[in-house]
Amino acid sequence: MQSDHLTKGLLVLIAGLLSANLIRSFINAPPVRAQPAGANDNVYIEPGVRMLRAPDGSRQVLGKVFVDLTNGNVWGYPTTVDQPYPVDVMNSNPPTSKPFLLGRFDLSGMNAR
Repeated sequence: MQSDHLTKGLLVLIAGLLSANLIRSFINAPPVRAQPAGANDNVYIEPGVRMLRAPDGSRQVLGKVFVDLTNGNVWGYPTTVDQPYPVDVMNSNPPTSKPFLLGRFDLSGMNAR
């Protein structure tokens, strides 16, 4: 009879501790991110595909626009098609898009008063 009370008491204690641990994990839950913290937090990717024109006029292609928020550089990644990723129909290997500098935003101008 006494061991039955002891067993029930231990089970209640274990259940209480597990409940406290569960409640604490809900209260102090870390934020859920689709990517690790710090990974590309300083890059803005413009939605959609745009016509990219090199400042020197050497090329004009369809592609994605990326803005580096640390220094204001605006980069163009050619896709050559109206797709959000590079496509090469003549090659079975996935192509790699090499960026070229489109321009620069003077981000320090926002701090001027």
